Amino acid sequence: MSKIAFRLHKSPLAFLIVLMSLTAFENGGAQNRQAPTDEFSKPLVPEVEVQKEDYTRARGAFRTKLIRNAPALPPDWTPPRPPEGTAEVLYQSGPLSLKAWINRPAGNDNRRRVAVLFLHSAFFFRPEFWEMSKPYRDAGFIVMTPLLRGENGQAGRWSMFYDEVDDVVAAAEYLRNQSFVDPDNLYIAGHSNGGTLAMLAAMTYHHFRAAAAFSGSPDQVLFCRHFRQKDIIPFDYTDQREIQLRSPLAYAASFKCPIRIYFGREESNILSLTSQRTAEIAREKRLDVQAVQVEGGHVTAVPEEIRLSIEFFRQHGR
Repeated sequence: MSKIAFRLHKSPLAFLIVLMSLTAFENGGAQNRQAPTDEFSKPLVPEVEVQKEDYTRARGAFRTKLIRNAPALPPDWTPPRPPEGTAEVLYQSGPLSLKAWINRPAGNDNRRRVAVLFLHSAFFFRPEFWEMSKPYRDAGFIVMTPLLRGENGQAGRWSMFYDEVDDVVAAAEYLRNQSFVDPDNLYIAGHSNGGTLAMLAAMTYHHFRAAAAFSGSPDQVLFCRHFRQKDIIPFDYTDQREIQLRSPLAYAASFKCPIRIYFGREESNILSLTSQRTAEIAREKRLDVQAVQVEGGHVTAVPEEIRLSIEFFRQHGR
């Protein structure tokens, strides 16, 4: 078991929430194969309708309607404290002042460095997720992980993959404008729910050199159907437009930078099918997008996915 997996295993709440997002897929897939019920009776194939318009244009003409005004999970949390060598900063997303963790260079060393915006798992932030991104820091990247609206007691309404895209873009702008960051060598990566947001942000922001998504969910029709806690979904998931604007697969031709969509061999075939379909549609538009299968599961595949993403990012650096 990897160090990351061990730490999550020793923290039951973190482990539960991390797995909640896409292990729901795996459990649903298993149930579909072994004992179909009404909820899981449909075949596990991509279901969201692919759109012809660009994602940013679609977002500009749409406003989500939230039906639940509550924070992201979990309701009981304690403010995480950044470890030594990590600074907690504030970035502005519209009217919201939100927190982020970043590894600033020591002293007055303002040499411009490559940077990666790393989006955490789950619907809240824990120090374990910062530890997950350590290989980037070891490889010389400046890493920033933003906390998003409604997470960990922050301001704003949690919207589950919609308004959070604005927070990600705002965090990217903050990171890109730091004196010690090379604005022409900015990347984005994310795991699980962060992987979904990484895909959507890569369709929105023009300044990423490349992107990497680890076990993100391209199709929110399937995500919401197999999500075990439907009562916390903050929008009407029967509304096709609400679902489409949260689904990278629906706008697969909108990526603004090269991206690799990674998924574990031991994960549900839902991830395999939807990730590969997303990449296929993008390549039809001659975009540099590939779905890559890696040995391991939802958590255990992450170290290899990060290693591959570092190689990928370096190939696209200036």
